[in-house]
Amino acid sequence: MNTLNPNGFIATIIDNKTATITFSHPASNSFPSNLLKDLTNELNSLSENESVSVIVLKSEGSGAFCAGASFDELLSITNFEDGKLFFSGFANVINAMRTCKKIIIGRVQGKAVGGGVGLASACDYVFATDNASVKLSEIAIGIGPFVIEPAVSRKIGKTAMSQLTLAAHDWKSAKWSFENGLYSEIFSSIEDLDTSLALFTSKLASYNPEALQEMKNVFWENTAHWNTLLYDRAAISGQLVLSEFTKKALSAFKK
Repeated sequence: MNTLNPNGFIATIIDNKTATITFSHPASNSFPSNLLKDLTNELNSLSENESVSVIVLKSEGSGAFCAGASFDELLSITNFEDGKLFFSGFANVINAMRTCKKIIIGRVQGKAVGGGVGLASACDYVFATDNASVKLSEIAIGIGPFVIEPAVSRKIGKTAMSQLTLAAHDWKSAKWSFENGLYSEIFSSIEDLDTSLALFTSKLASYNPEALQEMKNVFWENTAHWNTLLYDRAAISGQLVLSEFTKKALSAFKK
């Protein structure tokens, strides 16, 4: 399935029981609400596709993996309902990744910010390059990584999460991300990453799909409450994004 629009696209290719989802946006692969909706729908569809055993989630290009939320759309939010709805888009994606019946492998070729860190955290296994630094800048713009926090903390723990959140202007290296459990493997080049990724996914795709699904269930035990939690968190962000502090900070970031 291919979904094309002026605000980016989602494209999926299925080969040898592996579905590769590519997301793209001209603003460093950031996510406006329409792209979040498309990704959620694609994940839900692939979850029920019996010809697929493994999903690879990647972004287009060799630069940033994902810049998180669309700043343009954040600046356009003028009321609580729209704010909660926008941040619920990230909640929808993370919950779709969590409940997806397929193992999801992340391919992180470059920097990840905010929601991009959330996407990587919601993957079951992540391949990354040495250039794949991470940053949670939300506190610096007057909000916080509330929606993605459960996914990130589940991977790296509360201590590392607090370091990443409060050092909002600092990049954490791919090595730091690997040592704290966000990345499963790191590589010196995209070429080496892709070679290992192809081998890894081909092996996974040859395994019993029922066993893979049961292991996925085990990996995500005790997260059913996220069906409520993530939307409660979206409400917090939806309120904070209306603050004068956040509007000024977003405008400054765009200059």
